[in-house]
Amino acid sequence: MSVLDLARPEIRAMQPYSSARMEASGGKIMLNANESAWAPPGDHGLGCNRYPDPQPQALLDALAALYGLRSSQVLVGRGSDEAIDLLVRAFCRAGQDAIAIQPPTFGMYAVCARIQNAAVVEVPLSPSFAIDVDVLLAALPPAVKLVFVCTPNNPTGQLVAQAEVVRLAQALAGRALLVVDEAYIEFADAASVASLINRFDNLAVLRTLSKAWALAGARIGSLLANEEVIGLLRRIIPPYPLPLPCVDLALQALSERGQAMAGEHIQVVRQQRQRMAAALAALPGVRQVLPSQANFLAVRFDDAAAAHERLLRDGIVVRDVRRYPQLGDALRITIGTPEENDRVLTVLQEVFA
Repeated sequence: MSVLDLARPEIRAMQPYSSARMEASGGKIMLNANESAWAPPGDHGLGCNRYPDPQPQALLDALAALYGLRSSQVLVGRGSDEAIDLLVRAFCRAGQDAIAIQPPTFGMYAVCARIQNAAVVEVPLSPSFAIDVDVLLAALPPAVKLVFVCTPNNPTGQLVAQAEVVRLAQALAGRALLVVDEAYIEFADAASVASLINRFDNLAVLRTLSKAWALAGARIGSLLANEEVIGLLRRIIPPYPLPLPCVDLALQALSERGQAMAGEHIQVVRQQRQRMAAALAALPGVRQVLPSQANFLAVRFDDAAAAHERLLRDGIVVRDVRRYPQLGDALRITIGTPEENDRVLTVLQEVFA
């Protein structure tokens, strides 16, 4: 059974939109897209008067090299959010199919499903925020077409072992597509599971340049999967998802110099994460600092509301995650610069002194 058999039949059968840029191969005088013939002020040679390539080959090649795959196994779009939405729309029939998530986890999986009118099957993480593969598999009804696994998990920070991903991919073969979200994997003491894509055709991996690569404002995300899944999603992705300036920024970030800079900053984050975890755990009023392999720490407080309010008064914005299951006493604190982290510790020391 092909993984495409799990997708919506009307998506498999549809004739995709053919954009003007797709017809432009080898063209020198471009008069087919109703664009302006003149570049705008400040264009600096980017050619923003022209529509961009739907999937810029230079960027696909750079990302494929980074992730150890073929460029045909990469789909690039506006952050991981777009890839999540495309997956749900491609695989879930409204009112019939479902996704599975393990709360507490990233909220956009459920949001995209509900927009599509797909059901959301919730299989909560254990009290230690680990995935129990056997419990998860036992809870999946036949309607589930997508199983989302976030590793390191947001907002708790823990990893899912690669052996568990393998178990899930094997068990879900012919039943569902396993989608592993690795938005924070660069900060972790673990390798990506993207290397498993050639082994399992029902495995897809989400990656992003928003975190470790410092391009949150450029909105560059990738879906890594076998060519059949990539081809399916290319049928329904908007014709021009990536602005030229964003593509240019991404290529600069992925250059040799850009990769060196990112590597330096990742090391700082990892060092600061360890320092902050120890310092926060020693503060009065802190119940627990959850182990994290991401660029943030989830922290349990005696009075999370007071800590949140006091940090805000000092101009420090952290994520209030008390609405998440099992995190009613917690805040999520991103690892900042050493100076920013020092200020967080100083303010929290004052709250519970």
